Amino acid sequence: MEPVPEDWNRGIVIVAHPDDIEYGCAAAVARWTAQGKDIRYVLATSGEAGIEGLAPAECGPLREAEEQRSAALVGVHEVEFLGHPDGRLEYGLELRRSLAGAIRRHRPDMVVTMNHRETWAPGLRNSADHRAVGQAALDAVSDAANEWIFPDLPEPRWTGVRLAALNVMIGYTHAVDVTDSVAAAVASLTEHARYLTALSDTPVEEQAAAQIAMATGPKAGFAAERAVGFELYTF
Repeated sequence: MEPVPEDWNRGIVIVAHPDDIEYGCAAAVARWTAQGKDIRYVLATSGEAGIEGLAPAECGPLREAEEQRSAALVGVHEVEFLGHPDGRLEYGLELRRSLAGAIRRHRPDMVVTMNHRETWAPGLRNSADHRAVGQAALDAVSDAANEWIFPDLPEPRWTGVRLAALNVMIGYTHAVDVTDSVAAAVASLTEHARYLTALSDTPVEEQAAAQIAMATGPKAGFAAERAVGFELYTF
């Protein structure tokens, strides 16, 4: 298995919710920022519907703050929230337009996004928001480059995206060696303390360590103790 190419300078990670990046992908982000790459986060929602018993008006700002602290721990200092409604994302022109605008604003060489398929693995269903964002992000790369699609956006078109990487648990075609960045990834996920506390009585640090261990296990055919898998697209 080949490594994800690293001959690029600026990347954006596009996801649906706070914490989506931290369940494994942040380990790759930590590696890339340590190399001096400029990585930015773009989140479609603020995750305001994500904590049972906590009203969206209170939950959204709390989760935004958790994400900003989490991002800083892996070297990311620009986090954009697009303000779409959590739990009600729909694939279509509105979402494509929003993500194309973000790509034009941030002008990346590399776009990283989410699994857009119905499952993460057999029997493990993916959420509607994840599916919508993953598919729209890939399409938005082409939208952002086309001067005749969304010409009303204020940002000029951007044709500089060379690669897109879909963070997946199965079906990956490439991988990133994250052996030296696992600890940063655990710390990054731990910052989502209020969210993790709502999920389980298990201490937050233990939850984070277990999730990162699962997401960064060895990948067959890839020479690294710990790795994150991606499905790679070229443009």
